[in-house]
Amino acid sequence: MWKDEWVANFETYAEKVINEFHLPGVAIGLASHGQVFYEKGFGYRDVEQQLQVTSDTVFAIGSITKTFTCTAILQLQERGKIRVHDPIKNYLPEFHLSKGSFADRVTIHHLMTHTSGIPNLQTFPMVLYDSLTEDDFKFDPTISGEKQSIQPLRTTGEYLDYLSQLDFELLSNPGERWHYSNDGYGLLGIIIERVSGQTYEKYLHDNILEPSRMKTTSFFMDQYRDKSVTKLYILREEEGKNKVAASPNWWDAPVMRSAGFLKSTVSDMLKFAEIFRTDGISVGGERILTKDSIKQMVKVHIWKNPIIRQGYGYGLSVVPDFHGTTLLEHAGGIKGGGAQMFILPEKDLSGIILTNMLSTAPTSLMNGVLNGLDNRPVEASHVTYENAPAEGEDMSVYIGHYQSESMNLSVSIELKDHQLQIHVFDSLIRLKPIQTDTFLLEGTLDSIQFNRNMENQIMALDYKGIILKLAQGGAA
Repeated sequence: MWKDEWVANFETYAEKVINEFHLPGVAIGLASHGQVFYEKGFGYRDVEQQLQVTSDTVFAIGSITKTFTCTAILQLQERGKIRVHDPIKNYLPEFHLSKGSFADRVTIHHLMTHTSGIPNLQTFPMVLYDSLTEDDFKFDPTISGEKQSIQPLRTTGEYLDYLSQLDFELLSNPGERWHYSNDGYGLLGIIIERVSGQTYEKYLHDNILEPSRMKTTSFFMDQYRDKSVTKLYILREEEGKNKVAASPNWWDAPVMRSAGFLKSTVSDMLKFAEIFRTDGISVGGERILTKDSIKQMVKVHIWKNPIIRQGYGYGLSVVPDFHGTTLLEHAGGIKGGGAQMFILPEKDLSGIILTNMLSTAPTSLMNGVLNGLDNRPVEASHVTYENAPAEGEDMSVYIGHYQSESMNLSVSIELKDHQLQIHVFDSLIRLKPIQTDTFLLEGTLDSIQFNRNMENQIMALDYKGIILKLAQGGAA
C-alpha cells in the first residue's frame, strides 16, 4: 500500500490542473488490490446550487464505453457465437463500401483495433440529431451547420444505408494503420445485437454491468431520477475570455451507443477496472472474461503511436513500459464529460477520473496520480527526448489552423513566450518536442506529428490518427 505523503503534493497539482482547465467538478478514485484507498471530489456537480461532487456522482464516460463493447464481443466469441477474425460481412451482409470490395476485407478485429481504414465520417450530428439543441450548434466545436440541414439517422437500417452510400477512400488497407473510428464501434454494437438477439444496452446490462455489481451505470437518464447526477458544462468565449456555462442536455445516439454514451460513477467504474486487474473476475466473484480473452484485450495489436510506444489492444490503450510497468488505459470525452480509466496490473493498481466538462485534464490528472504514488515529479513523462530538436530551433513554422476534411475537427497551433501550444477541444496544451516535427502534448499520452510536402513546408498534422490539413499558418 502507498504511503499518504503523496496526497498533499498531488492535490496541489490537481487544483492547479482544475483551475487551468476551468473544470467545475472532478471525481477521482483509486484502488489497490481491489480495495479503494483514495476517493476525492473536487468542486461541484452543480455550480449554481453549490452541490459537491462525490464518488457516487453520475458522469458521462464517453469513449470508455468502447472497452465495454470489446468485452461484449469477446464474451460472444467465448460462447462460440462470433469470431473476431471473421469478415464483418458475415454479420452485416447489407453493409458495403461504395469504392471496391473493401468491406469484404474488414474484420471484427479491425473494427475493435481501429485498423479498418474507415475514416472518421461526419455521422456524429446525424446520429445525435434528436438530442441536439441550438446551444450545441453555437458552442460545440464538433457540431456545425443548421439542424434543419442535417439528415437524422435513428435506426440501424438508416445508419447502414447511409454508410453504404458514402463515397470515400479507406485511409489505409485494413490492418495496416491505426485510425480512430467511432463508426467502426457503431458497427460493433450492431453486430452484438444481431449475434446475441438482445439490444446492445440489454446485453451489457445482463452480461457485464449486473454481474459486476455496477448498479449506477446506464445509457438512460430516466434511471437516475433519485441519483446524484452532474450538470454538464462547456466553455464559451465571451469578450475574448473563456467562461464556464451550463449546457444541460445530455447527448444520446441510439444507433451508436456502443461508441461512447454510457454514464457511470467512480465507484462503479472501479468495479469495472477490476476485471482487467484480476484476469477477468468481477468484484462479485463471477467470471466476466476468460484469461485468454483478457490477454487478447491487453495485447498490443497495433502501435497507435510507435514514437512514444503506445499500442492499442481491444478497447484499451497499452503502454508496455510506463516507467517500468504496464499501463492499460482508455480516455473518454463528450460534451460535458471527460474521463480516464487506468489499470497497472503488475502493481495491482486501478483508478478512474471523471469530470463534468470536456478536456484533456483527466489524462493529466492520471499522470499526476501515478507520478505522485511513485515519488516522481508530478509532471514527469515516461517519454524520453534524446532526439528532440535543439533549443532555439524556429518553432514558428508550425503555427496555424489545421482542419480535418473527414470530420468537423480543427486545432490551432500557437506560439507564446517561445513555447508551442495546441488549442484543441477548448484546451490549451503545451507541446514538448521529442523528435523532428513530433511533439508530446504535455501531461497526456498523446503526440502530434507534422507532415511536410516536397518543398519541405508544413502541410498537415496527424493527431490521434486523424490528418488535419493546414488551412492558414506561418509566422506573423
